[in-house]
Parts: sequence; C-alpha cells; structure tokens
Amino acid sequence: MPRAAAAAADTPIAKHSWGHPPVANESNTYTKTRSDQRRAAAFALYQADVTGRPLEDTMPRDASLFTRALAYAAEDRQEELDEHISRHAKGWSLERIAPLERAIMRTALIEMLHPDAVPGDTPIPPEGAIEEAVKTAKTYAAAQAGGFVNGILAAVLRETRQNQPQ
Repeated sequence: MPRAAAAAADTPIAKHSWGHPPVANESNTYTKTRSDQRRAAAFALYQADVTGRPLEDTMPRDASLFTRALAYAAEDRQEELDEHISRHAKGWSLERIAPLERAIMRTALIEMLHPDAVPGDTPIPPEGAIEEAVKTAKTYAAAQAGGFVNGILAAVLRETRQNQPQ
C-alpha cells in the first residue's frame, strides 16, 4: 500500500473543499484550511530535503490526513515530479532550484497530475494548485520565486493538456 494511502487510513479529517475556512470535524476540533495543509506538506518536504531527515520526522505532529497524504505522495513520486520540473526549468538544473521552491512545486504537481493521490471529495483544479503554489512561493521564497514557480507549473499544465487524448 502506498504511504499516502496508509496515511489516509490512519487519520480522520473533516471533509471540506480547498480554500474554505476551518470547520469543526466529528470530534469538534478545528481543521486548518487546505491552503495551510498544502503549505505544511511543502514545508515538511523542504525540511526533509535540506536536513536529510525522514519525512515523518519533519511532519507536524498535528498534521492532517491531507497534509500527510500530499507530502508522502510527493516523496513517493519525486523522481517523476522532478522530471517535469527539470524539463521546464530552462537554463536551471534541478539542484540549482531552491529547495523550498522544489518542495512547493512538487506538492502542486501531485494535485495537478495525480489528484487521486490525496483525499478529498473535490480535487483542486490545476489552475487552483498553481495559484496556491505561486502564493506560497511569493510569501516564503525569494522575490522572483512566484514567477518562476508559475512558469514551470503552467508549462507542465500546457504539456499535460496537449498530450491528453481528444
């Protein structure tokens, strides 16, 4: 069983679509917004990348099912995701891209390319995943990171749509 599915089996989560405010779940505790959960997944991936520690050690203790599934799916498919990033990062090697920007793009790409890898009733549209990634990059990464992330993710989306059967 993939680790993302195993995480889904072990953790309860309130059902709500991306971008909505926190809502009470069955145990009357509050969940974070999907944006917060995406950011937590990207930060855990980033910390695992720069410290060499296992992803489980960098995951917040209160990480939701969605956060865990997203982070583990990105880690499990890292080679595939990095191929997409490398193909569209003109003039940049993967190693030259800042670790936080790579982590942000990997989380967005999971939702864009493998929406079934994370739990939820309604997957985020690819454009929404790009918008969330750009917002996170603008807030937490280098000044030009938002444009860089947007360019790569938009190119992956164009390529994916061009390769889909009509």
